[in-house]
Amino acid sequence: MQTVPLQLSDVIYNAATQSFEALVTVHDSRNTRSYACAIDAPIDMTFENAARGLAIQAMRRHTHGRADATHMPAAAVPQRAGRMATGLRRMTIDRFATLTARAA
Repeated sequence: MQTVPLQLSDVIYNAATQSFEALVTVHDSRNTRSYACAIDAPIDMTFENAARGLAIQAMRRHTHGRADATHMPAAAVPQRAGRMATGLRRMTIDRFATLTARAA
């Protein structure tokens, strides 16, 4: 088994979700990737055990292909409210012409 260097940054305990969270950077021969990891754990867990759990989660994500997002389609740019889509023209209705045709 190959050893891959890991770097844990800003390990914190989130009391709201009762989990340890960190940004874990994995350096391998091909590239460097960072993963936002979180493990559910009690607040009295030792730092070493929390770091080990976060590292395991990052390595699983790195080795099982979740690092590459090439299989995902590009996100569509949301349309701003009040704007018309490109290519569409605003249709104006002449109320007088419409009523005149009905009156006849």
